[in-house]
Amino acid sequence: MSLRSRKHPITRHSNSLLQKASGVMILNVGGEIYTTTASTLKKYPRSTLAELCSNPGKATIDRKGRIFIDREGTFFKYILAFLRSGQLPTRFTQQIYQEALFYNIEPLVELLKDSPELYGELVGRQQFLSEVPNYMENVEVLIHLARAESVGSRRSWVMVCVVKNKEDETKVLETIRDLGPDKDTLVKFGPWKPSPTASDLLDCIKLDIEKRGYNVSFQPYKAVRGLLSSSCNLLFEFVFTWW
Repeated sequence: MSLRSRKHPITRHSNSLLQKASGVMILNVGGEIYTTTASTLKKYPRSTLAELCSNPGKATIDRKGRIFIDREGTFFKYILAFLRSGQLPTRFTQQIYQEALFYNIEPLVELLKDSPELYGELVGRQQFLSEVPNYMENVEVLIHLARAESVGSRRSWVMVCVVKNKEDETKVLETIRDLGPDKDTLVKFGPWKPSPTASDLLDCIKLDIEKRGYNVSFQPYKAVRGLLSSSCNLLFEFVFTWW
C-alpha cells in the first residue's frame, strides 16, 4: 500500500507566516498587488509602512493573507520607487504628496514640498489664502448656493463680492443694499493684506471649485438700475454649468 502525500491549502495565517519568515511582503493596496521586502517598507522607521511591518497584528489582512491598505493603488508604485531607490515622481505630484503624508514618509514629503508644482501651491497660494478670512467656508457656501439653484436649470449664477481692503468694503456697501433680493445670495470674500489682487483671488476660487469637479467660470456682474461702476467692479458672477 503506497502512501500519498496530502497537500494542505495555504491559509491566511500560514501565508502571513511565510511572508514574515521570508522577508517578502505582498501588499494589496486598493486592489493593486505589490511585492516588496520588509526592509524596503521599514526604510523610514517612523512611517506607517514601517509600523505595519513591526506590528503586523494591527494590519488588515485580505482573504489571501496579504496586508490590505485602503488607499488608491495606482500611486503606491511611486511610493515604492522612492523607498527602493530614492526616485522622485515626475507626474501626479500633488496626489503622491497626499499619499506620502498618509504613509508619513517625511523625507518624501519634504522633497515634494520643494518641487515647483507644490512649492507654488503650498508656499505661495495657500499662504495667501490663509490670510483671506473664512476663505474655504465661503467657497463651500458658494457651491451650496449654486447647487440650490440647479434644479431644472442648465446653469446656476452666484454673485460674489471681492473686497481687498476696508475702503473697497465701504464703497460696495451701498451697492449691495441696492441689489434687493439678490443680496441674500451674495458671497463676500476679503479683505486681505497680502499683495495678490482681486483677480488673483478670483482665479483661486475658480481653481478650488474646479478641484471639486465642477464646471465653473466667472464674469463681471452686469450693472442694472444705475448701479455705480466704481463699486460694480467689485461684484462678479460665478457661473456653474451642469450639463
